[in-house]
Amino acid sequence: MDTIMLRIFVSTIVVSFLIFVILLIKKLLNPHMTAKAHYQIWYFLCIPILAGFLPWNTFRLGEGIRYFKSFLFMHSDELSKSDRMTGVDATQAPNSDLLHDFTVSVNKSTPDFIYQTLFIVWMIGVVLFVVAAVYSNYQIHQMKKSAAAVHNQKLMELLEACKELVGVKRNIRLRETLLIASPITVGIFRPYIFLSSKTREDTSLSELKYVFLHELQHQKSKDLFVNYVMWLFRILYWFNPIVWYAIKRIQLDRELACDASVLNLLEEREYIEYGHTIIRFADKKHDQTLGQFAPGIGGTKRHIKQRILSIASFSSESRYLKWKSKVICSILGMVVLVITPMTTVIASPDDVYHFNGKNVVYEDLSSYFEGYKGSFVLYDSSKNHYQIYNRELSQQRISPNSTYKIYSALFALESNVITPNNNEQVWDWKPHPIPEWNQNQNLATALSHSVNWYFQNTDREVGRKKLQEYFHKIEYGNEDLTGNLDSYWMESSLKISPIEQVLLLSKLGENQLGFKTENLQAVKQAIFIEEQKNSMLYGKTGTGMINDKNVNGWFIGFVDKDEDRFYFAINIQNKDGQAQGSKAAEIAKQILHHKKIYE
Repeated sequence: MDTIMLRIFVSTIVVSFLIFVILLIKKLLNPHMTAKAHYQIWYFLCIPILAGFLPWNTFRLGEGIRYFKSFLFMHSDELSKSDRMTGVDATQAPNSDLLHDFTVSVNKSTPDFIYQTLFIVWMIGVVLFVVAAVYSNYQIHQMKKSAAAVHNQKLMELLEACKELVGVKRNIRLRETLLIASPITVGIFRPYIFLSSKTREDTSLSELKYVFLHELQHQKSKDLFVNYVMWLFRILYWFNPIVWYAIKRIQLDRELACDASVLNLLEEREYIEYGHTIIRFADKKHDQTLGQFAPGIGGTKRHIKQRILSIASFSSESRYLKWKSKVICSILGMVVLVITPMTTVIASPDDVYHFNGKNVVYEDLSSYFEGYKGSFVLYDSSKNHYQIYNRELSQQRISPNSTYKIYSALFALESNVITPNNNEQVWDWKPHPIPEWNQNQNLATALSHSVNWYFQNTDREVGRKKLQEYFHKIEYGNEDLTGNLDSYWMESSLKISPIEQVLLLSKLGENQLGFKTENLQAVKQAIFIEEQKNSMLYGKTGTGMINDKNVNGWFIGFVDKDEDRFYFAINIQNKDGQAQGSKAAEIAKQILHHKKIYE
């Protein structure tokens, strides 16, 4: 819930800012823009919205977004002085502590129920506006069914002549109905022009010509599609008065642009007649909800007044004016490209990894997960075969918590912050909540007891810039280090899915990541847990604790059995505080035992 509300909050800020920019440009550069440009400049509002829904990973744009995140949130971390280290080897011995949980709580200042309440309120508004949109379209559908076709030969010939003048080649259906008082245009795929029955009787052919030209311009400019986009804005941001104001301005600018396009087709002597035709339909509005989807020649008295003033001062648009309009729109486009990533930083869909691997069997292991939601991924490297429980959650990215320490250790070794034979760090005598942490640590004990301060020290020594390079090199989850350097892996910005954990472990195990063999061997020795019969178990647990509740439990690793190696990752989640890494390890060992992999 908090992620969704954060995305909505950030996007509405960006959209509101862009609305202010557009209004400022329109005010300052009003004489230098065509009426059409005043309307089309609003199209840029769509870009920040669409940015949140673009398939960045499909088009391989995610990498650019990650770099922008790093640039935007990069902290100037000072490298702490190296703690004095003495040589202690990581020995390969049974290490059951790796199956236990050593973690600290991450406190969130905003309770979950606040996010849930905000989300519920927002959803209520969304549902109400969706219902209103459905009702409006139902009215349009009923009007289409009840309207009568116009068979007047002169009217049909006039419509065809106007279509040719405007440049519309589509089949436009002409209908009349008593349900409206002012002509309107409906239908994106099957366009209609609806006339009021009284309008047709009381309106001359010359006035109907102006009506047709106006409605056909709406068709040519795809204004009906724009109306639906505006409704999408209204649905998403129903709570934002700035968006409501922008929609009203868009509707006015749409009519002004339509009027200007019509005037460009007329002789100057016809301008007055066109203006009189518009005045005739002042305040003769059809149902307000219907009008949100069906533009027409009528409008409120206030809008009609502005349109008449625009017609009175109208002059043909020069090429120079059109050229200036294009330059202004291009500059605004560049501004939008700059601010759009601010939305994408939050809104980009980097919280799901789309796995398209072959040789996959999706199985039901729900009996092992009673009381938890979660997933299990197993990869048989000798057969290149995957077994996955819960496809959706196996691709869902979540915080890795202490499972990340496998890679933190590797990065420290690769950067020579520690070495396989010289990896002890001295405790600074600051008390920690876990008794095992209050002593000197080496690589084996730090991984065994999941000592946060050990890996926080090594991360600081490696530095954020170098860490980001390593994350990019191994493609670790969303590669997002924008959180605090001491806690970005603890229910913070860094996220990875169970399937990615397995993919990465297999690359690590096969030494496909280009790291030094001795460093890989040191980490492997440090995460050795135990041996049974002809199987050896390696792994690391992780627990996400929020507000003193264990909500996220991990266990990742591999089993060496004879000549085969099996990589696995399990994640369990539970809001009641029972989802810890030790429980995930217990479930994983049961599954591996029943599969006769680890007995």
